[in-house]
Amino acid sequence: MSMLAADPDVLRIGNCSGFYGDRFGAMREMLEGGQLDVLTGDYLAELTMLILGRDRMKDPSLGYAKTFVEQIEDCLGLAIERNVRIVANAGGLNPAGLAEKLRKVAAELGVDATIAHVQGDDLVARAGELGFGAPLTANAYLGAWGIVECLNAGADIVVTGRVTDASVVVGPAAAHFGWGRTDYDQLAGAVVAGHVIECGTQATGGNYAFFTELADLGRPGFPIAEIRRDGSSVITKQEGAGGAVTVDTVAAQLMYEIQGARYAGPDVTSRLDTLRLDQEGPDRVLISGVTGEAPPPRLKVSLNTLGGFRNEMEFILTGLDIEAKAALARRQLESWLPTRPEELTWTLARLDRPDADTEEQASALLRCVVRDADPNKVGRAFSNVAVELALASYPGCSFTTLPGNGSPYGVYTPGFVVATEVPHVAVLPDGTRVAVAAATDTMELEEVAEPPVPEPLPPSDTRRAPLGALALARSGDKGGNANIGVWVRTDEQWRWLVHTLTVDRIKELLPETAALTVIRHVLPNLRALNFIVEGLLGQGVAYQARFDPQAKGLGEWLRSRHLDIPVELFS
Repeated sequence: MSMLAADPDVLRIGNCSGFYGDRFGAMREMLEGGQLDVLTGDYLAELTMLILGRDRMKDPSLGYAKTFVEQIEDCLGLAIERNVRIVANAGGLNPAGLAEKLRKVAAELGVDATIAHVQGDDLVARAGELGFGAPLTANAYLGAWGIVECLNAGADIVVTGRVTDASVVVGPAAAHFGWGRTDYDQLAGAVVAGHVIECGTQATGGNYAFFTELADLGRPGFPIAEIRRDGSSVITKQEGAGGAVTVDTVAAQLMYEIQGARYAGPDVTSRLDTLRLDQEGPDRVLISGVTGEAPPPRLKVSLNTLGGFRNEMEFILTGLDIEAKAALARRQLESWLPTRPEELTWTLARLDRPDADTEEQASALLRCVVRDADPNKVGRAFSNVAVELALASYPGCSFTTLPGNGSPYGVYTPGFVVATEVPHVAVLPDGTRVAVAAATDTMELEEVAEPPVPEPLPPSDTRRAPLGALALARSGDKGGNANIGVWVRTDEQWRWLVHTLTVDRIKELLPETAALTVIRHVLPNLRALNFIVEGLLGQGVAYQARFDPQAKGLGEWLRSRHLDIPVELFS
């Protein structure tokens, strides 16, 4: 057990990064803005692992988040002065290399800082024996207990590779409160708190459906989780920071990139159907009641491979006969290509309107995307031919893109490995290596049966209106799948939503999902529904199967669709 705060019963954990490329100055903002015990940062995503893998191909000493090094150069002295521990997954594919780099930074700054790291998640050297083929990257999602070992050894900074996003919060909480590995309710509460703050300002009003209700969204502050000994927490932000923390901003992040009622991790499976959200005060939301279960026996593995090469050209179609113009361009380009690539797909975005006041409003966009293992087939052999249509095709032919060579694209695949196959290791500040055993108490992950739902509303007068007039939503990506979380604010609205927004209705409202498998999960405590749309994103974000490759706007599209809504629900 390591006391990380003066208060034995509350640990204040802030976040300063939701992705690799987030606000650079956030680390200093958080350290200067008020009292913190721990500062965390999430730098890794499925796409990030591919980016770091390509970095490592060019230079084996890289593979970590370089901006984190620059932030530490700027803020290390301040963090040590204020006795704030820093825990981040910025190590990516090379946590040992990042830890060594940080020691050099500390020495150059003349700051006495102890640095530890967690490793073992990188399985690329063993990918073949584990049945994963030959990926560019292969990383198991580790849990919090390696972080606990490092903090108990007195580390000021702990950097990890691919741990779950919430682990950088669970580790400090478990170290401070001395939780054991089967304290599932407490661990689950910390997981939920970690999930809420992991994406930074998404918990304080960023990417929030009812953003027009927020008084100050100019520069949202980063979130803080005040975690309590029993696993409950209060989500807040620093006084004076922009944005807001409300039940709905917290619910919005809770609904982001989840599956069903069970939120599985390497240390605990958290039951999202048990938690409660309560507004405790201005910018203070209490999360309580979370229950936990034993984790599954297998760890998720993030696999990235180089899928080949990709290129695209986008045509502008203006005025009349849009469909005929698109058909002509397609017919010409496909017949003129010397060799057809393995994949060639067309998308026509009808952004045009009749009798438009501006040329842009009179125009549609026709996009052609090609992919092939051979870069030459999707390079100039494709893009130059597209440009050759300029004087030989439909009237007004022009482009938004310039001809060029193709670029490599990645393919994401999830995998699973028995937890005991993964060598989870904490490397302490003095170099001591501590093996972290896998969980021995495990439980196979099963779906939760759909809970009872309230009676539907009686028939009444309706008004045709967008779903978003009542409902909030948040959407995101998980590999090739997308999730859409939808929730409402009142019990009467919930009675309507849960009976109205079925899988069939989702497919009707979002025709792009009609041929795909859609799964619905019901979360009554949040008055929420979560939909998983399988395969919408092809082979992951780097594959760029659609113009919104991370499904960030999918929920907003759903909210813009019109339904017949009972009139009394608007009052």
